[in-house]
Amino acid sequence: MKAVVDKQTCTGCELCVQTCPEVFKMEDDKAVAFVDSVSAEVEGSCQEAADGCPVTAIKIEK
Repeated sequence: MKAVVDKQTCTGCELCVQTCPEVFKMEDDKAVAFVDSVSAEVEGSCQEAADGCPVTAIKIEK
């Protein structure tokens, strides 16, 4: 699975970084997914971060 953050939509609330720091980090006040492939161990928290994004800026590709 892969996570992609739409930087145009992201508001920089940091919810995804708090929920899944293994995949997301902040860059220039916007979130980015810094891994190419989400490991199986954190797929659940990554999906939780995507589902919890208040502006639906995170897309999960399976």
